[in-house]
Amino acid sequence: MNIIQSLILGLVEGITEFLPISSTAHLILTSQLLKIEHSEFLKLFEVVIQSGAILAVAFLYFRYILNHKSLIINLIISFIPTAIIGFLFHDTIKNIFFESNLLIASSLLIGGILFLILEYFIKKGSLKLTLELSKMTYSKALLIGTIQALAIVPGVSRAGAVIVIMILLKYKRTDSALYSFLLAAPTIFAASIFDLASTDLAIFSSGQSLILLSIGFITAFISALLVMRWFIEYLQKNNLALFGIYRIIISLAILLAPVV
Repeated sequence: MNIIQSLILGLVEGITEFLPISSTAHLILTSQLLKIEHSEFLKLFEVVIQSGAILAVAFLYFRYILNHKSLIINLIISFIPTAIIGFLFHDTIKNIFFESNLLIASSLLIGGILFLILEYFIKKGSLKLTLELSKMTYSKALLIGTIQALAIVPGVSRAGAVIVIMILLKYKRTDSALYSFLLAAPTIFAASIFDLASTDLAIFSSGQSLILLSIGFITAFISALLVMRWFIEYLQKNNLALFGIYRIIISLAILLAPVV
């Protein structure tokens, strides 16, 4: 990996982690396009750039959490199903799911179509979004976390899964996006620790490696910070149709170019 590649991957992580378009799918496809071989360093690099994204959540919403402490219990409840499923199926996820571009494309396509269907029903008035995070019950928090666990499949999108189920539960788009940001922190942190435990940390001893990791971390942090702010503002005046269309286009591009 070189500096340009580390910069690109850091940007991809920061831009896609909190949008409902699957950061995992984009990182896998970007690595393939850049011809970056899967290695211990790439595994560590992905952990580091995800940590940059987590820091962006903490930086932007730490004060919000302090002022809304009741959310913490809901976040813990939502995190539990993902932690259990991630622990049980970690090897299958990494060794099988991450190797299938067909699975990634199918997940992106299904999610994109689902977004468009949801927005159609909202526009028709069949689905009214009125709930706020303050109205969340423990049972709903558990359901949201269970659906988020589906994001172990590349292309589903952790943020997308959370936003979809919350919209179905009639939460406002902005509140759904915000909750997906907050829930990302424990989810990504736990996944990163799990991956780090099986990574050769001797990689840190290389000066070149430290430079690449630092570039990826800082790039992911800054881009994630900007994207989260933008996404909330965007959803205040717009819907998710654009992301549905984007997912469909990307999925079709993958299916038409399976050698990528």
